Amino acid sequence: QVQLVESGGGLVQAGGSLRLSCAASGIIFSISDMGWYRQAPGKQRESIAVSPSGGNTNYGDSVKGRFTISRDIAKNTVYLQMNSLKPEDTAVYYCNANGGRGPFKYDYWGQGTQVTVSS
Repeated sequence: QVQLVESGGGLVQAGGSLRLSCAASGIIFSISDMGWYRQAPGKQRESIAVSPSGGNTNYGDSVKGRFTISRDIAKNTVYLQMNSLKPEDTAVYYCNANGGRGPFKYDYWGQGTQVTVSS
């Protein structure tokens, strides 16, 4: 059974920091991309940071310079260090893992972790 388990969300004051973790298990094939997305109430889900297995990371414009994604490929784990948090960063943060080709292509999501930034 595939699982993406996120942790590290919570309540923080503006200007503070949080570190999210996401551990993937049960995935047979090598993971291509692991990344973080977020969805605020009434808004569409947006890409925050994506780490390809081989290549440069990609960040959303709203978090560049403040958030850093890192990945432990051997452990199928991805992290998101969030600094200088703002109230507009408040959202549910989701971990994603995808990969495979053709009929074996897969795309998995975690259950989400709430991040609330107070002003």
